[in-house]
Amino acid sequence: MSDEGGGDGSGEGKGVTMRVEVDVPKCVASGQCVMIAPDVFDQREEDGIVVLLDEQPAPELHADVRESAVICPAAAIRVIEK
Repeated sequence: MSDEGGGDGSGEGKGVTMRVEVDVPKCVASGQCVMIAPDVFDQREEDGIVVLLDEQPAPELHADVRESAVICPAAAIRVIEK
């Protein structure tokens, strides 16, 4: 069975694994991550604090997760790639 990603030539998914961590106490509930990567992040109803839905997102979501980490005003998202 092949472990290659999609054939779009972007290099996404070619053996790169991603793990996402959130520092919940740092979150300021801006919701930017949810708007950029709704399959990976959500917000709690009561206070808007981030909820991590997918700690190891699929390769096609990696770019959105990276953007979410960069744009987070509290720097509460950490992306680890191998």
